[in-house]
Amino acid sequence: MNLAIIGATGNVGRKTIEVLEKSKIKIDNLYLVASEKSAGQKLKFKNKEIKVEQIEKYNFSNAKITIFAAGSEIAKNWVARAAKKTIVIDNSKHFRMNNDVPLVVAEVNPEDLKTHNNIIANPNCSTIQLMLPLKPLHDKYKIKRVIVSTYQAVSGAGKASVDELFSQTRDYLDNKKINSKNFTKQMAFNLIPHIDVFVEDGYTKEEWKMENETKKILDNQIGLSATCVRVPVKTSHSEAVNIEFENDYDFNTIKKILNNAPGCKVIDERKDGGYITPLEAEGDYLTFISRIRKDNSNKKAINIWIVSDNLLKGAALNTVQIAECLIKNSKNNL
Repeated sequence: MNLAIIGATGNVGRKTIEVLEKSKIKIDNLYLVASEKSAGQKLKFKNKEIKVEQIEKYNFSNAKITIFAAGSEIAKNWVARAAKKTIVIDNSKHFRMNNDVPLVVAEVNPEDLKTHNNIIANPNCSTIQLMLPLKPLHDKYKIKRVIVSTYQAVSGAGKASVDELFSQTRDYLDNKKINSKNFTKQMAFNLIPHIDVFVEDGYTKEEWKMENETKKILDNQIGLSATCVRVPVKTSHSEAVNIEFENDYDFNTIKKILNNAPGCKVIDERKDGGYITPLEAEGDYLTFISRIRKDNSNKKAINIWIVSDNLLKGAALNTVQIAECLIKNSKNNL
């Protein structure tokens, strides 16, 4: 089994290498590919050094499965031609809403992988962690509506944004002038209710993605309203979620469902510190659920708090899990 990672030197690319290190996939050859600027670097994988190749010179037929972790522009320019020679799992937003491209969360809708045409899309990081608890709840009680407010880490905007948060924090503490290059306003000791570009009706593209990706993955009839906020946290996205069901529910059953949700762990003690925070979720494969409670304003609704490492389950981990599903389900070509 040969695999390749496009964008291997970036945040998500490096995380993908880490996840593959721990994966059960038996890899004969791993090809690491990046831009001309990063080509020639050497990265470690299972105690071996692999030289990063330049994308313009790389042969896509080298690998059975190729993970793209390089953003929408690279996906736009390279995925279609790569898909003629390899199965592509793309982490960017470019193909997500294409009707003929499955949008997959490994624990939620792996059956959609049966109809791919060599291109599979990885959902938005904030959508992925939301789908894990929503799927089993929807199966049992049928979800009518979701209202979600996100608290998204700066690592979701790339390494340069993380570096800027650190530099702004230092400048703030040193009483220096703060410059914002990758953010629309000061990020340090602040939060910004704006992720991605503005689209229709005052929503941002990030909010639009959460709504439409949820419909595509889970159920087109679910209503969803999102407010997406960037916060001065390095890693792990958090979400405050209100879920309204079609019918009445049993609260103890809700807790059982969430305790058994694949890929999730409930930490919900009703005392000081009896909940998960972004810092604690960093580096963990699990998506954490806390603050489970009835919505006292609506007898058909509940509130939950969801936290997950956006670079792992929100990106690298889910792509590797998709690859594992492909290998497991295929007895022929892979």
